[in-house]
Amino acid sequence: MKRVILICLCVLGVNSFAQTNQDLIKHYEAYYKQMKNQGDVQGVISGLTHLNVLAPTQARQDTLAMIYMSEGKYIQALNTIGIDHKVDDSDIAVEVKAVSLKSINEYERSIVHFEELYKRNPEVSVAYELAEVYLQTQKLDQATKYTEFGLANSKDNMGKTFYETQQPYQVPVKAAFMYLKALIKFNENKTENIDAAVAILDEALKLAPNFNLAQLSKNALLQQKPQPEKKN
Repeated sequence: MKRVILICLCVLGVNSFAQTNQDLIKHYEAYYKQMKNQGDVQGVISGLTHLNVLAPTQARQDTLAMIYMSEGKYIQALNTIGIDHKVDDSDIAVEVKAVSLKSINEYERSIVHFEELYKRNPEVSVAYELAEVYLQTQKLDQATKYTEFGLANSKDNMGKTFYETQQPYQVPVKAAFMYLKALIKFNENKTENIDAAVAILDEALKLAPNFNLAQLSKNALLQQKPQPEKKN
């Protein structure tokens, strides 16, 4: 008799736990939806984190990582989904890994994910990221490959936003690729190629006179040129 009672209590306990778990899932689904409606990012993160604990899915995990990345919390994004390359990763997961690793200066590790993104969808914007990370790692042939692709496929309505000033600004994406081309040219020979790099930057500035980063780079290159000796 005692054994029967114990079994019944166990069954009731399991059913009660399942019911409680479902109630919690419904609560956090409603909470998550409400936080989205209110535009409360921290609330959205909290809601998704609870849902991932209660009923984990890859889609929720990827979404949470994307939100972290969008908020500039790159370490948290990577802690959520990891950094390893997986062939069955969603497009969101691949983008989060690529962008987050690049943003924390892990350029070498970001390359495999940007290459995967490019393989899935060879867009000009991804080519720019690849050209930039290859330039950062001094793989100039690869940087040139993606820069030339970007220049050949840039459209007049495509822009690239830069953030080094207090107020972000946008330039034509073709000018952005010309900026990278100038840096590649300079890195090929930092003594002989200053004038050639400056000439390319001048072309970029013709397309985008507001291109502050190109102007700063031009000024820095000109300062590296040997100055003529002053006559007594």
